[in-house]
Amino acid sequence: MSKSGDPRPPVAVGHVRMDVNDFHPACDLLEKLGLRPVTRQDSFAVLELRGGTHLIVRAGDRNTELGRMAPIDLMVDDVTEMHARCRDMGLGPSEIASGSIHSSFTIPFADGYRLKITSSHTSGRPV
Repeated sequence: MSKSGDPRPPVAVGHVRMDVNDFHPACDLLEKLGLRPVTRQDSFAVLELRGGTHLIVRAGDRNTELGRMAPIDLMVDDVTEMHARCRDMGLGPSEIASGSIHSSFTIPFADGYRLKITSSHTSGRPV
């Protein structure tokens, strides 16, 4: 616990960056999944996640191997509910796989990536 009595860890991830060729479709999908748009320009966007982390998406010139996992994953409280939302949006989610720490599924994403969506695996303390 910090000196101020705040039980959260004193450090958070501020920014994560991902470059994609399919810029606008990638941003659109991330917003549909629930990321909060902060700004979007022609080739640069900032989307906010829970806790204030910003995902910076930039238009880039990348060659991605089809089916490769995206360099980020998204964590949700209710992976079953998010799976149903993705199915209802026609995103073609994979089946939910259960692991030793959390459960997850993937959806097709920009540039041929697969985007993993995983259940929360916090320590049970405020984050």
